[in-house]
Amino acid sequence: MPEGPEIRRAADKLAAVMIGQPLTEVWFAFPQLKHYQADLIGECINAIEPRGKALLTDFSNGLTMYSHNQLYGVWKVVKAGETPETKRDLRVRLETADWAILLYSASDITVALRGEIEQHPFLKRIGPDVLDMALSVEQVEKRLLSASFCKRQLGGMLLDQRFLAGLGNYLRAEILWQAQLAPEHKPQALMPEEVHRLAQALLEIPRLSYQTRGHVDENRHHGSLFRFNVFHRSGEPCSRCGAMIEKTTLSSRPFYWCPMCQK
Repeated sequence: MPEGPEIRRAADKLAAVMIGQPLTEVWFAFPQLKHYQADLIGECINAIEPRGKALLTDFSNGLTMYSHNQLYGVWKVVKAGETPETKRDLRVRLETADWAILLYSASDITVALRGEIEQHPFLKRIGPDVLDMALSVEQVEKRLLSASFCKRQLGGMLLDQRFLAGLGNYLRAEILWQAQLAPEHKPQALMPEEVHRLAQALLEIPRLSYQTRGHVDENRHHGSLFRFNVFHRSGEPCSRCGAMIEKTTLSSRPFYWCPMCQK
């Protein structure tokens, strides 16, 4: 499943071609959404906002579309009038005079007034978004030490969207490596400096991934500003201490860590 940085980059790509352009075609696959098609023709998309792993698409008439890609959903950007050949099921088509954005395979899609969308069970359940630049290290520290989360093991908690929205499996591994913590640790047992280091990593790693992943920096030896230190690197030496990175299964997901650095 795509994680917060990938969802936000997808939203940026959609917004770049759609914001402020009148819609010339609107199509929904699900019968309960079809009556919105006529209401949205001629309207503009004002914003496409990621919220954890969901997207909120705001239209100029006050309606908002909630969509969650879940495991198999994917957005595509095409020229107006084009329909790619694919075995995926088309769920949404939003088209302007020049471009179209198409959502395939997703099953969790709702259209309503923004106030109603904000009451969606997923949005009510999730915690703050790690890519919300207003979220501070101090706020994350308080969340780590709160009654809801202080007694939970980090390995499972970092996949729980109720803690912080947008985290996922590769981010979990990289954050815990950066913070030099094993997944069995609980926030309440950490020293204050460890809590601070973890809170910093919880914000820095997702934001670095969003800002730079896939972009080459010619001044760095490794090419990309964001690279995996442990994820998918089992059997390779840790760049920090030289010990061999190991792989196991944690919360039903593959987990990678350095047994020397993360004690």
